[in-house]
Amino acid sequence: KSNKYAYHAQHHSALMPSIFGAICFLGIAANCIVIYTIVKKTKLCSQQTVPDIFIFSLSVADLLFLLGMPFLIHQLVGNGSWCFGGAMCTVITALDSNSQIASTYILTVMTLDRYLATVHPIRFKHVRTPRVAVAAVALVWAFSLLSITPVWMYTGLMPLKDGSVGCALLLPDPAADTYRFTLYQFFLAFALPLAIICGLFFKILQNMSATVAPLPQRSLRVRTRKVTRMAVAICLAFFICWAPYYVLQLAHLGVQRPSFAFLYVYNIAISMGYANSCINPFIYIVLSDTFKRQLMVAIRPSHKTLRVAPALGEGGMVLRMAPDSFHPSHSQSSRELLQNMLPVTVAQ
Repeated sequence: KSNKYAYHAQHHSALMPSIFGAICFLGIAANCIVIYTIVKKTKLCSQQTVPDIFIFSLSVADLLFLLGMPFLIHQLVGNGSWCFGGAMCTVITALDSNSQIASTYILTVMTLDRYLATVHPIRFKHVRTPRVAVAAVALVWAFSLLSITPVWMYTGLMPLKDGSVGCALLLPDPAADTYRFTLYQFFLAFALPLAIICGLFFKILQNMSATVAPLPQRSLRVRTRKVTRMAVAICLAFFICWAPYYVLQLAHLGVQRPSFAFLYVYNIAISMGYANSCINPFIYIVLSDTFKRQLMVAIRPSHKTLRVAPALGEGGMVLRMAPDSFHPSHSQSSRELLQNMLPVTVAQ
């Protein structure tokens, strides 16, 4: 996700740092509100639903991802220089990559939950419990931490032409390793989960179109459809926002000297990826009447002891969801511009 963000000095502008700053502020505020709403709702109801757990986990992943943005904005303004030390370089880069992959696979697990709730509502009811959902989320975070092992191993400080240092992924063999690492992240964080999610939603839509009698009850079926609609919206938002970034990542493998236009579009693609982390809370509000009610309860003064009635079946909070790598060269070519910025820049 957050890799190489830089402009050539003569093209430096306040536009992208301003856009990143607005995304950072809105995203952190919105995800904090979501987290607070779910925590408050859980305390009032003494009950946490499976959708609550996935929304909460996705908001935490988005929040952690956005917390690294101030460091990236600093790099944008400083033309790639990093002044926070080697340890922070590793931590922020790993936080960025880990949160990205965790978000992707929380969406995947959430889509699997929608599949079970829609296609097998009775058969797997005993599996779709809060305890199993928590265990699934824990496994996702463990998997994401393991998957970013190259980031932990090779992130470090890279000398820049002006005498400062940048935060980069210093792979042993930049020419070959950059190619492999870019493909690794593309398939792991985008292509594979996209294929799984699309396959599951195809089965869901196929089942919905073939179902005549609403099972097991009409009201429960309606709630299930609403939650599924929310899941579809969040998954679509995620992959629409991140597809341009990954396409440009692959395209950059074959571009020896990227033009300024390429770099500009690349930064726009990065901002779209970050914007996804602040879009989800607004999707909850727009598509979920349940979430809107719970939000109103959460922000009311505590002396007004309203309680949220536990929702049945699919109830609770309606749904949820919430990418990286790179290139060699200490030359003064435009290729260096894409390398000087943070997370996961590869240097020779």
